[in-house]
Amino acid sequence: MLATNLRRARTERGLSISELSRRSKIGKATLSQLESGTGNPTIETVFSLSRVLEVAVSDLLDARPPGGLTVVRSEEVEVLSGEGVDLRPLRRIETGEAVFEVFDQRVRAQRRQESLGHVGTEHTIVQTGRLGVRVDGHEVELGPGDYVGFDAASPHSYTALDGDVHSVLLLQYRADQRLHLSDPAPDTPPAPGSPSAAPAAAPAHTHSSEIRPT
Repeated sequence: MLATNLRRARTERGLSISELSRRSKIGKATLSQLESGTGNPTIETVFSLSRVLEVAVSDLLDARPPGGLTVVRSEEVEVLSGEGVDLRPLRRIETGEAVFEVFDQRVRAQRRQESLGHVGTEHTIVQTGRLGVRVDGHEVELGPGDYVGFDAASPHSYTALDGDVHSVLLLQYRADQRLHLSDPAPDTPPAPGSPSAAPAAAPAHTHSSEIRPT
């Protein structure tokens, strides 16, 4: 599904693979593999593409299931893995005034996942493990059943304090909100047909580092 959605989003914005590669800093060979359905994208790759193409992550991954009862089996979901976090995109939910993206999230033991900030509101419910959350300099520690919500525009990070941490991650956006802003290179005009570029928002959860036990 990523192959079809990526190709459609790129062509709708009038971008060649070379131009998309330059803006996203993803190799042309990697992009060609993703569009042909043979690539294996990381979390960082998917979030970078969503930011540059100005689409939600779910716009790249979802097949848009019909309404009514929806069941998502664990083995049916492609895992997006980065250096410290595994994300399983489960569902995109659209209402009249808001868009929600639901993820199953695993922060690996002794790892930290950092974000400089992005649009929307972030909600996390811890299922297992101890999760350290830092938002704009404020730190909290969460255990199973605990919830945290915050304006995702603020710099924030998740840290697995002991073993792996499993949680439900919900990203909430206004329906009229631009989800990911383009990030053209300096002195590069916007692609034909695209809106004027605004200050770029940093992609969600794109940097991770290892926490060394003391």
